[in-house]
Amino acid sequence: MEPSAHVAKTPLPGVGTRYDLTTEGGRHLSVVVHQDGRRIIAFHDPADEDSCKDAAALAPHEAIALSKLLVPDPVAHLRQHLEIDLVTEHIPVTSRSPFAGRTLGATQARTRTGASIVAVLRRTDAFPSPTPDFRFALGDTLVVVGTREGVDAVAALITGG
Repeated sequence: MEPSAHVAKTPLPGVGTRYDLTTEGGRHLSVVVHQDGRRIIAFHDPADEDSCKDAAALAPHEAIALSKLLVPDPVAHLRQHLEIDLVTEHIPVTSRSPFAGRTLGATQARTRTGASIVAVLRRTDAFPSPTPDFRFALGDTLVVVGTREGVDAVAALITGG
């Protein structure tokens, strides 16, 4: 089991929220999330919060790009060990979908296609490894992993195509 990191959250009235993390190497990292969406990443001396060693401001699109680099790929190990090519697709649940408002289990996607719905993205939330009773909502984006044929079959199933 991997060690978990402790992140302290501090409200900054009129500014946003600061998140603090001390790395295993003893570095103190802060991320200030401004109310307007900007992020500032800074390194501090834990003994003196006012002593900023270095900082970088990130626009919202830059923060998204950085987060994609930092989040581990949940299927990367599969790509390294399998001789088949796996693909990942984002499939929207639109008003045409016969599964808007229905559960993941009702799709029988894995049984019918061999591909797996590994996460559901909803507005600003992510639901990794949804269970069969997870109910899809209009506007959800399904993250599907499988062979090209399997993912295409899930897309046809979910979009009603």
